[in-house]
Amino acid sequence: MSAIHTLGAFKSFTETLQDQNYLMPVLFIGHGSPMNGIEDNEFSNRWKAMAKEIPTPKAVLVISAHWFTKGTSITAMDFPKTIHDFGGFPEELFKVEYPAPGNPAIAKETASMIHSTQVELDHDWGLDHGTWTIIRHMYPDANIPVLQLSIDYTKDPAFHYALAKELYQLRKKGVLIIGSGNMVHNLRMVAWDKLDGPAYGYDWAIHMNQRFKDLILNKDHQPLIHYNTLGKEAMLAIPTPEHYLPLLYTLGLQGKEDAVSFFNDKPVGGSLTMTSVKIG
Repeated sequence: MSAIHTLGAFKSFTETLQDQNYLMPVLFIGHGSPMNGIEDNEFSNRWKAMAKEIPTPKAVLVISAHWFTKGTSITAMDFPKTIHDFGGFPEELFKVEYPAPGNPAIAKETASMIHSTQVELDHDWGLDHGTWTIIRHMYPDANIPVLQLSIDYTKDPAFHYALAKELYQLRKKGVLIIGSGNMVHNLRMVAWDKLDGPAYGYDWAIHMNQRFKDLILNKDHQPLIHYNTLGKEAMLAIPTPEHYLPLLYTLGLQGKEDAVSFFNDKPVGGSLTMTSVKIG
């Protein structure tokens, strides 16, 4: 890391948050394959464009599908490591380093906002591929502090939705909060031969993705929280909750006046969707 980058990063992670005269939007991003982290494709190019459309954040806080823990933790180190938490991909992907600083002060401030559970300050995790594959496209200079908040696998969806509401003040302080997962995510049913072709989704995946979008547009969050009541198609879309729960964090941060829009709204490989949400 160059001396200039180190000094700039040090300044970033020692700054404290102040209230801003604007409210940061919130994003749910369908991150899809780790290869999106190094490819210039329609998904990664949209992430780059999004970063130019919204205010430059003071920091980024990501709730990633790939940090599933017992209890809730937040990264609190000065420089989080880049985690290559996948296998079977080209060596080029494993060589990627995203040297963004962390921010221990923001970690402590965020933890203090959460009263529904104790939040541990973590010094071991880092930035997993649910975070860096997106953020390196959005902020390639790696000069904005990036933190991760873990997902407590012992809690139900309603807990996560309610916890998100406790983070609302961060939007007023210029923090970009991103939920990173996939709205429809069933790896066991992926049509691997369809991954590299045109957008392709099974009927149930396309129908469920639209159902989710309709509920989000109507701000009807209760069925989304209790998704197990939405029928067999919902359980096909969400066979396990880790990629879906980041969406609930995004929805929990929605204010009454926040507009909603979608981007990267495409199915992939039959049983996945890249559908992403911008709130605010």
